[in-house]
Amino acid sequence: MRLEYLMSGDLARIKEEKIPIVIPIGTMEYHGPHCSLGCDTQVCIGLLDELAKRKEIVIAPPVWYGVASYAVGGPENGTVHIDVDVYENYIYSILKSMLYGGFKNIYMIIHHQFEEGSFMPMTLACMKAAKKITMEYLEDVRGQGWWGSNEMASYYESLDGDDNPFNWIKTIPAMAPSVQHATGYDHAGKYESSILMALDAEAVKLENIPMSDAWFIQSAKEASTELGLEMVKLSVDELEKVIK
Repeated sequence: MRLEYLMSGDLARIKEEKIPIVIPIGTMEYHGPHCSLGCDTQVCIGLLDELAKRKEIVIAPPVWYGVASYAVGGPENGTVHIDVDVYENYIYSILKSMLYGGFKNIYMIIHHQFEEGSFMPMTLACMKAAKKITMEYLEDVRGQGWWGSNEMASYYESLDGDDNPFNWIKTIPAMAPSVQHATGYDHAGKYESSILMALDAEAVKLENIPMSDAWFIQSAKEASTELGLEMVKLSVDELEKVIK
């Protein structure tokens, strides 16, 4: 299901059954002359479309612009960078509407600067926004001292459960570290080009690789749809386990 196509009458069941709401978090960033600027976002959307064939999820409209940084290329290369503080406030506002709207099973999925599950600025901004609005919501709805009340006596026994409010909003990688180890992971090289080819063939033009001598794209000459399909399967297998 796509959030933008839902009618108001659909929301009650989604909230009651805690159907996962998944937000693709992406960027517009230079990925060499052979991969699309929207690569990171397109990978997230493509994986979620595959996941939706296996289980019921609600895919929210993607956040296309993000904290890309100009580490790979400047704005002249098409990269759009949003200041991390501005970005955090934007994500915070999205999550605030969702949380106060009754959604308690929200996931933000990221495929940008998430090597080995490391927390780079954009991921940290999403995580911070999630914790900030969760704390504010709890104090607003349950009152100050909510955690110290006797009603929370089972808190430590339910850390992994749905009753833990800090599990209401999660930030996860599109490709878990275990998947990265199993296949490989890079920026616009053999692996990212392959997974993008498998998900959206029109977004990759390997014949354009000779247009640049950038070190990080040279391995893309070895990219293949077959490798990409393996990466997709492993990634979706992991997402199916994590997104509950």
